[in-house]
Amino acid sequence: MQRTLGGLWPPVATAFDDDGGVDSKRLVQHSRRLLAAGASGLAILGTTSEANSLTLAERRNVIDAHLEAGIAADRLLPGTGACAIDDVVALTRHAGEVGAAGVLMLPPFYYKQVSDDGLFAFVARVIERTGAKIPRIVLYHIPPIAVVGWSLDLVRRLIDAFPGIVAGMKDSSGDFEHTRQAIDAFPELAVFPGAEVYLVKALAAGAAGCISATANVNAGPIAALIENWQEADAERRQAELNTVRQAVASRGMIAGIKAVLAARYGEASWLNVRPPLTKIDEAARAGLLCEPAIAALLEAAPA
Repeated sequence: MQRTLGGLWPPVATAFDDDGGVDSKRLVQHSRRLLAAGASGLAILGTTSEANSLTLAERRNVIDAHLEAGIAADRLLPGTGACAIDDVVALTRHAGEVGAAGVLMLPPFYYKQVSDDGLFAFVARVIERTGAKIPRIVLYHIPPIAVVGWSLDLVRRLIDAFPGIVAGMKDSSGDFEHTRQAIDAFPELAVFPGAEVYLVKALAAGAAGCISATANVNAGPIAALIENWQEADAERRQAELNTVRQAVASRGMIAGIKAVLAARYGEASWLNVRPPLTKIDEAARAGLLCEPAIAALLEAAPA
């Protein structure tokens, strides 16, 4: 029986050692803490994971490291997006073979102004070449970064052509109205806003949960709000989540997240990112950790 696609799925930050290699041990330890904090599963190899800075072999190894550590495959939603069809096929097939809950798939993002017909052909070819082990696909819509996105017309075509395979969407458009339109248009899809900034409104509209970068540092409160969004204090809790997110994002989302993790775990190597990204500078790090919302988060959370 397949795990329900719902709840909180943090896009797990990737730990790197001082030479730039993936530190699988610390990465998996972080993943375990996210699950213990209330995450339903782990959206490994997403944008916050710096996945597009990893080789195919490294991305496959990240999946395998979680399995070897005893994390169930159906708690994993790996990102398998790439510009080359066969790269997407290789990662998607591996995720399907190990029994992942699904995969999170970017559109091919290099060529701009591509047609819906071209994007449909890309997905169709991936599904065909992946074969019988094709897992569920969660379409990753992030036009602020990728520029290329999944139009609502294209999503309908994909659902109709591949029912049960195209099963969800992560909407990182940053636009609640777009998220609401997707929820209304596709009741058969698990639609996840890509940030918690309008989480209560999205859940009230029928969202399945949330896939949010700042869940790396604030998983417990986000998961709790997903569970209790109809409670009387939901708007207050929503405002608290937004304060944390704003503090982190204002210093650069990935570098900011890693600064909080380095402080939480007492491990400076969590500050490491892969070029072309750069570490947070000392002044920005000090300012972030002194933010009242972040200081409270660090005080409340166990290392």
